[in-house]
Amino acid sequence: MDVIAALDLPAGARVEQRVPKKLLLEHGAPTGADKRLISEGIEELMWVAALKPTTVGVPEYRDAVREYVEVAVLRADLRPGARVERIVELIHRAVPYAVLLVHEGGNRVGVSAVHKRWSQGEAGATVLDGPVTTVNCEGSRAMDMWKPFAEAMAVGRLPRTSLHALYQGWIDTLLALDVARLTGSFTMCSGVEGAADRRNALQEWATLEADITRLRTAAERETQLARQVELNLELKRLQAAQAVCRTRL
Repeated sequence: MDVIAALDLPAGARVEQRVPKKLLLEHGAPTGADKRLISEGIEELMWVAALKPTTVGVPEYRDAVREYVEVAVLRADLRPGARVERIVELIHRAVPYAVLLVHEGGNRVGVSAVHKRWSQGEAGATVLDGPVTTVNCEGSRAMDMWKPFAEAMAVGRLPRTSLHALYQGWIDTLLALDVARLTGSFTMCSGVEGAADRRNALQEWATLEADITRLRTAAERETQLARQVELNLELKRLQAAQAVCRTRL
């Protein structure tokens, strides 16, 4: 699957330049351990495209919290055994712009995005605004969802009111693929409020799933009958809440 091709990037936005790992080491690796992850885990990092008003015809975005004058599209080729999650976060931290990152390693293809905002402690610096949204595109179910997902990722299908809205469209599409793995159907939400409710529901689902896993483990290890009953009742309550949450997805 070719995620970059699915984006249908305008020719004028193409950059196709290799990013030296030295830049990541200088700007995105706060510790020695992180420097090793970058040095040993990344085979190549490419700057694929720069989405700006002059290259995609979408206006800039500025408010008191952030400015989006450019959105970068990067591709990272990762080596076997690389700590993907941490390396992905470090790349997003190192680039001052919002980044759509396509990361490939072995048979795995992932896509990640996260909003950026101004740092409150360092003038002119940017920081991640929340957790990184990452989806893996491999797997049989993901392959079933590939066509509608690829179509929704095309730049021409994204919101065009601002670069911030365009980037949010990508994040919402990544979340739609995550939801499709749970529901079996890939659908994009209509409207800002619908997308926001889906994001909240997906976060709630993940929290409930973690709590359910924890309770199941505790119930299996519990030896006192009364406590087992208590844990199983709590487990059923959480499963009921998860069923309700599923309807919002």
